[in-house]
Amino acid sequence: MAVDGSGLKRPRAGIGIYTKEILHAMGVERPDCRFTVYLPPGAQQPDPAPGAAYRPLPGARFIGRHVQWPARIRRLRPDAYFGPAGSMPLRSVGCPAVITIHDLAIYYNSSWFPGRQPLSTRVVVPRSLAHADVIVAVSNNTARDIEDLFGVPPSRIEVVPHGVSSRFRPMGGEDLAIARARLNLPERFILFVGTVEPRKNLVTLLDAWAMLRDRPDLVIVGAWGWLYEAIQERIRRLGPGIRHIEGLDPADLPAVYNLARVLAHPAWYEGFGFPPLEAMACGTPVVVSDRSSLPELVADAGLIVPADDPEAWRKALEMVVGDPDLAASLKRRGILRAAQFSWSRSADLTWRAVERAIA
Repeated sequence: MAVDGSGLKRPRAGIGIYTKEILHAMGVERPDCRFTVYLPPGAQQPDPAPGAAYRPLPGARFIGRHVQWPARIRRLRPDAYFGPAGSMPLRSVGCPAVITIHDLAIYYNSSWFPGRQPLSTRVVVPRSLAHADVIVAVSNNTARDIEDLFGVPPSRIEVVPHGVSSRFRPMGGEDLAIARARLNLPERFILFVGTVEPRKNLVTLLDAWAMLRDRPDLVIVGAWGWLYEAIQERIRRLGPGIRHIEGLDPADLPAVYNLARVLAHPAWYEGFGFPPLEAMACGTPVVVSDRSSLPELVADAGLIVPADDPEAWRKALEMVVGDPDLAASLKRRGILRAAQFSWSRSADLTWRAVERAIA
């Protein structure tokens, strides 16, 4: 199978995590199958997935990806093409194709994204959706968006939720004490995990945090993305009590989740939402917005709050931080909810999608 490894250029972003995890799980699920994963310039080869070989994508930005690369795929004559990053080259790959669509947020609000992306949004994504034999959607919400925006019939869509790594789990007190001291984390804090960008709606969380009566610290884990300058200035004005951690070692993220009193995820739009799932797996209560896929992901295991209502966020956060019984209930329900998501199940369902495409 030929695989687009372009998501691996940003290994800590959602598509990068997905590409790495799904390929590894698919290799474990079918050890007799072989993958040729094409890596873009600048991407580091990850720990090899079972059965995977890695080759470079042609370097030329347009000709390389859309002309030279599909010619190489055709010469390879694979049984199928798999696009974890949601696209196909414009020229034919000469074999059945499956692509994964994570979200279509840019079609709802282009101001959430940096600059214009006319080639991708007007040509590459629509053509990929038209030509893929089977489309994997990571949530029912994303599946509905594919149908509504592009008229793709449900018969061509398979819903395959993400999994969660086994390293996200409740940790013991001794390990957490060591991690708290090493990372210099406060005793009580609300946690936000994600790239600092408009779509994540950090402004609502900052407004709510500023109104809290008994105010724990706020820890923001994630890179500065784009159009973040106003948020950065707001954080500076709010002063002590807010800590931004950029470039956190992924190995430390489970401990940070475990140490937080609550994860707040107020995003305007998520195709799936890794941070709430990872937090639930760690036994951390979650409060999420009422938009897109987040209510579907969390179900009754977290609190769901209007994305545009800072006062509602204040009340929800104060409830979780101030009510040990509620926090314990959310912890228990979150662990049970997260247990329903595994990369093994995702891999099995993705292989079924590939088999459908080949058939």
